[in-house]
Amino acid sequence: MTGRVTAGLPRLEAAGLDAWMVRLFATIDEANLPWLTALSRDCEAAFGEALVDLVPSYTTLLVVFDPLRLDPELARRRLEAVLAGLTPDADTMDGEIRELPTWYDSSVGPELGRLAERAGMSVAEVIGCHSEPLYRVFALGFAPGFAFMGLLDERLECPRLDTPRQRVPLGSVAVAGRQTAAYPAVTPGGWNLIGRTSARLFDRDREGFSLLRLGDRVRFVPVDRATFEGQGGDTTPMGEEAGR
Repeated sequence: MTGRVTAGLPRLEAAGLDAWMVRLFATIDEANLPWLTALSRDCEAAFGEALVDLVPSYTTLLVVFDPLRLDPELARRRLEAVLAGLTPDADTMDGEIRELPTWYDSSVGPELGRLAERAGMSVAEVIGCHSEPLYRVFALGFAPGFAFMGLLDERLECPRLDTPRQRVPLGSVAVAGRQTAAYPAVTPGGWNLIGRTSARLFDRDREGFSLLRLGDRVRFVPVDRATFEGQGGDTTPMGEEAGR
């Protein structure tokens, strides 16, 4: 991995008696993804039945194992062996291109205007800036079908809300930091809401359940209210939706 990482990386960090955090990179970069997916693949092979879970992020992989099957020190040595022979998974960058029809409107995206003001842009410019790029799915988690996507244009970078909402509506499109996402279910959440998608992001009848998968490229496609409604999108404004 020479040249791909900062000095001192990769690094193993203890995360309890049943997990190790593998820190591969110091900064978020699309080029990290082939290494992280390769690491996930190789850990599955190295840990076998002792593996409990793998939780990838932009720069790390949390490896959770069964301590009754595998001693933590032995688990560490297996990870060191995996890292010594790690090569990137080129196929990761060939993910599907997914388009998410999105209605950008302050009634369903209450932070849309504030984001525009913060960026010194018009609302139309914010919509164009958010919808133009192809975003890479870097990780799945938080809720089934929730995809962490990036990288968001630096002009739209913003912190999470100081106080998370107790109830974020299904399909809400949001940004936080240099990430963007769409909520696959009604959940709590602290991201900035700028619109809503009609796409069905999580479906128990779909193979793999999640519409979006690691490595996919995603574009948010602006649609008007009539189109959004015709696609089955919920136009109930924020606040009113919470009372339903």
